[in-house]
Amino acid sequence: MTSSSLFGPVRLGDLSLENRIFLPPLTRCRSSQPGDIPNALMADYYAQRTEAGFLITEGTQIEPRGQGYAWTSGIYSPEQIAGWKLITDAVHQKKRPIFAQLWHVGRVSHHLLQPGHQPPVAPSTVAATGVNVFIPTGPGTGKLVPPDTPRALTIPEIHDLVALYAQAARNALAAGFDGVEIHAANGYLINQFLSERANFRTDAYGGSLSNRLRFLREVVEAVSAVVSPDRMGVRFSPLFSTTTEERVYLGLLESNPAETYTAAVRVLAEAGIAYVSLAEADWDNAPDMPDSFRAAVRDIFPNRILCAGRYNLTRAQHVLGNGWADMIGFGRTFIANPDLPARLEHGWPLTPLDAATLYGGGAHGYTDYPFHNRDIQK
Repeated sequence: MTSSSLFGPVRLGDLSLENRIFLPPLTRCRSSQPGDIPNALMADYYAQRTEAGFLITEGTQIEPRGQGYAWTSGIYSPEQIAGWKLITDAVHQKKRPIFAQLWHVGRVSHHLLQPGHQPPVAPSTVAATGVNVFIPTGPGTGKLVPPDTPRALTIPEIHDLVALYAQAARNALAAGFDGVEIHAANGYLINQFLSERANFRTDAYGGSLSNRLRFLREVVEAVSAVVSPDRMGVRFSPLFSTTTEERVYLGLLESNPAETYTAAVRVLAEAGIAYVSLAEADWDNAPDMPDSFRAAVRDIFPNRILCAGRYNLTRAQHVLGNGWADMIGFGRTFIANPDLPARLEHGWPLTPLDAATLYGGGAHGYTDYPFHNRDIQK
């Protein structure tokens, strides 16, 4: 397989896609306030990037407690569902499928973002370290602060959360999404249950790896009862080594990450879902995902494998050519280049990213990046 395969068609579940490039989840914090409501500006943003064969939304919190950053969108209120319908309609006009990423941050939050200013919830009473959350300080202004120490969920509350994931999937279908991705990566709630670094429970949801996988398994089963497995994915962020301690939260580095994550992938294989997405470490000097792990996931998981994180054509060719991935996501380069697939295919120059405009704000740094040799498409 050559890099040109990136631009050829592929099937994802029961969907036929025109190319193997996908837009991965990218937090941009542009929702309307109050209410964390998706809006027409966001619809423009997603519609601009429909040269991808497949799009996945930014993380959208399944309930108010699921928020860890100001101005991220939810998918639990009627107003939010209506807002997302603007986006799915805009993407469908370009004849592309789009999935909603269902998100709960768990302990990666602050009491000022929580209902009633209560502590965030998590598997155990252990604060996240090496990460900040973004809290509002006024209209359009905010600041980064450390997350609060969470309180541990009771078993009935865990069961309620499983039901909330299923309800969020129903809401996604009502908003016109073609399917859903469950966010089980980047140190957020499902990842916290999975990780020996965040889950110190002594009941059925903690201790052994099988118990730590229980919440993931129950969420996948509950969402599968709402959305066909052919229209489902799950995202993980395995981390195999780190030289920067503050980055551990991204993948919650396990003592045996290959064992932990191959077991997690087996849960998805047994459920028959359409894809597993691997979010690879993407900071400067980040460790590479071992090829042995890629091969192990390929042996376990029979459906599509999606990869994202610091990819260019050479890296895409490496994993596609070895059969370790079926689709490649491009994040920051897609932010700054709304016509990225065409630029990659034709070797056109890439527009640099304005990192200062990544989070919050309006159209600047969001929908005003240029298309190559043509006017901005609205």
